[in-house]
Amino acid sequence: MNPLNIELGLGVLGLLLLLAEPFLSSSRKVLAYVAIAGLLVALLTLITSGGSMSVPATMQEFYIADALALFYKGVAIISTLAVIIISLEYAPVLNKFVAGDNARGKEAGLGEFVSLPLFVCVGMMVMASAKDLITIFVSLELVTVSFYVLVSFMRRSAMSLEAGVKYLILGALSTGLLVYGMAWVYGLTGQMSLDGIQKALVNWKGDNTPLLFGAALVLAGLGFKVAAVPFQIWVPDVYQGAPTPITAFLSVGSKAAGFAVLTRVVETFTAKGSVIGDQVIQLLLILAGATILVGNLSAIAQTNFKRLLGYSSIAHAGYLLLALACVHQHSLAIAPRNIVAFYLATYLPMTFLCFLVLSAAKAQGVGEDLKSLKGLGHKSPLLGLALTIALASLAGLPLTAGFMGKMFVIFAATYESNYLCLALAIIGAATGFYYYFKVILTIYSTPEVETEKIRLSVLSKVMLGVFVAAIIVIGVYPDAIQHVLVAAVK
Repeated sequence: MNPLNIELGLGVLGLLLLLAEPFLSSSRKVLAYVAIAGLLVALLTLITSGGSMSVPATMQEFYIADALALFYKGVAIISTLAVIIISLEYAPVLNKFVAGDNARGKEAGLGEFVSLPLFVCVGMMVMASAKDLITIFVSLELVTVSFYVLVSFMRRSAMSLEAGVKYLILGALSTGLLVYGMAWVYGLTGQMSLDGIQKALVNWKGDNTPLLFGAALVLAGLGFKVAAVPFQIWVPDVYQGAPTPITAFLSVGSKAAGFAVLTRVVETFTAKGSVIGDQVIQLLLILAGATILVGNLSAIAQTNFKRLLGYSSIAHAGYLLLALACVHQHSLAIAPRNIVAFYLATYLPMTFLCFLVLSAAKAQGVGEDLKSLKGLGHKSPLLGLALTIALASLAGLPLTAGFMGKMFVIFAATYESNYLCLALAIIGAATGFYYYFKVILTIYSTPEVETEKIRLSVLSKVMLGVFVAAIIVIGVYPDAIQHVLVAAVK
């Protein structure tokens, strides 16, 4: 089966939902349920046909369907599925800031809000399979342009509009850097495919300074997508101002797609014999160390939960960059690309759990600052327990999924003898325990004002149960996703 058929199917579904929205006279939530059904079918098709996926010969030059691509396609589908479920919980807030009093119906805008994530999903799935510069750029822009609309979707909210403008301006800057870098790489190597660029780098005979300049620009452009320092300045304001489901999408789905591309680009630049391999590794180590340090230290002082999760996202990007930089380690029988994939697999459930709880609380009148979450564990024990497990996993508590992800990164850095980055990673992990457990203490403290118990829909409860189980199962038995843990050296 051609995996591109799944992406085309989801794209068509998104268009149909977008066209059907103006003609609905009943609740527009039915569009969300149709989108969920379509995503479930796509995920089931991907799982059942994963071993028989094949790419036509005419597409093999720019599109690949290896194990890494199929894994990230699954992450994209699951992320989109979770975002739409969270959007249903968040619908009252959307009604307030989108529909208004004079808009077309109480749920006006909800159809577009559940259709656009399908286009983002298509872009992320193509990014996972992209193996040439043009495909990378086109799929990346499909994702980015859709996010421009989604981030500023609550047009009656000044914070949402401000977040959209900041994301648009900085996103355009990063796109310019990326395209300029791609132009340099193409002009020097004469190749658009990553395989061709890799061969050119291995056989390069001249001065490698222009190649380093082009590679640095490409990494800078992709660094914006994964929120690496110093390209992270958009994260706190955009995370705080964007609708909460979209913040979750940026934190997990966009980051996973960015690292899918970054993994292939880094492997191209650092291939054995590459004339710029060592310099690119050093650059990645610098970015990783700075990202871990800035993300964790900045999170300490945050009083808004979304901003705290934003800086947390930056810190986790640092750990992922550190794993990518360990390209020469052979003592740990897991390739860096698979450590990154495993880490993202653990990052997905714990992050979405946090945003699910936050969305449900916001929809029922609870604020996003930490003071507003006081007593959540007493008022809603189920949500309090789920949030506690998610935060403990984000901190890296043993027997949780987050611990296993950080353990692999730290082992890889140890075997690679990257002791400075290793020290920063340990300091960052210790710092993370402070600000994550600060939130846990807050939700179990006595509330200042009595509020009603926060309720969840049946669909959200199912999602909550599945993600909590995933965090515990992966933490105790990491071979549950053993297809990610492919040995790099037999």
